[in-house]
Amino acid sequence: MQAVTYISAAFVPVFIAGIIVYGTIKKVRVYESFIEGAKQGLETVVRILPYVVAFIFAINMFSASGCFGYLSFALSPVLKPAGIPPEILPLALMRPFSGSASIGILSHILNTYGPDSFIGRSASTLLGSSETLFYTTALYSGSVGIRKTRYTIPAGLFAEAVGLVSSVLVCRLLFK
Repeated sequence: MQAVTYISAAFVPVFIAGIIVYGTIKKVRVYESFIEGAKQGLETVVRILPYVVAFIFAINMFSASGCFGYLSFALSPVLKPAGIPPEILPLALMRPFSGSASIGILSHILNTYGPDSFIGRSASTLLGSSETLFYTTALYSGSVGIRKTRYTIPAGLFAEAVGLVSSVLVCRLLFK
């Protein structure tokens, strides 16, 4: 087991040294190439930063206003007869918007109901089978300059709904 620890600790420095040696053998100006790549990375950050800031601001406003709570309360009577536990609705609603907030909600669910409960397993499966749709769309569309996303959001929301139903159904079939 200690060998694995030593190998994993040495892997990154050896990998970087290997890139430098390979570049030198191929007569590539390694340092200048690194600087050029860093410059391009900073240009990308500057290009997408306004989209990310606007997205984070909108999510914080939506969350602080209590809209997620009201939406969860409104959807609960509709989804409960379908077998979807209302306890995972806050996670299902937050997941398309924020990954870190979703992990916080999942942590709360697991602390409250336990990781081996039906609710805990459904929530964990939901988190693993869904994506931060709005963040991803804003980031990738902003980075390549797409202004109109057309069907991206509706298709993504449909996929999120399918992920919600599928995660509950799979957990019901496997664990109940």
